[in-house]
Amino acid sequence: MRILYLYAHPLPESFHAAVRDAAREGLREAGHEVDLCDLYAEGFDPVLSAEERRGYHELPSNRAPVEAYIRRVERAEALVLSYPTWSFGLPAILKGFFDRVFIPGVSFRLEDGVAKPNLTQIRKIAGISTYGRPRWNAVLVADPPRMAVTRYLRALTGWKARVEYHALYD
Repeated sequence: MRILYLYAHPLPESFHAAVRDAAREGLREAGHEVDLCDLYAEGFDPVLSAEERRGYHELPSNRAPVEAYIRRVERAEALVLSYPTWSFGLPAILKGFFDRVFIPGVSFRLEDGVAKPNLTQIRKIAGISTYGRPRWNAVLVADPPRMAVTRYLRALTGWKARVEYHALYD
């Protein structure tokens, strides 16, 4: 399976880097092709510019600023997201990736004004996250990072992808 591994942590010596390396090794040993997209190392710009927002619905020109990332998403059969949970949310760089790359014509298409899922080639989604607090703290605020992986991303596949979420609390 072709896996796009979205990694969002700025420190190469972090615990999350060790988790990433172990997960990638396990995936490779299982025979998967892993495309590591290290958002910090690649210098991904998470800011949606005014120009990009104005052209957001203009297909296919809306793809131009992030075409290389779009091709990686479209090639993938599975997504793995590996990130720390900060302020009970996704790291800004990962949220910015969704804002800039998961655009009309890529993650969804509009049919008569209704958004339809467009990532139907994605068969599996996995989230790997660390939290600096106990699980009950995350539950109190509805655990937005978990929902982003298990609901938002899955909805973009037409609810067909199998989802796993692995969290390390406190």
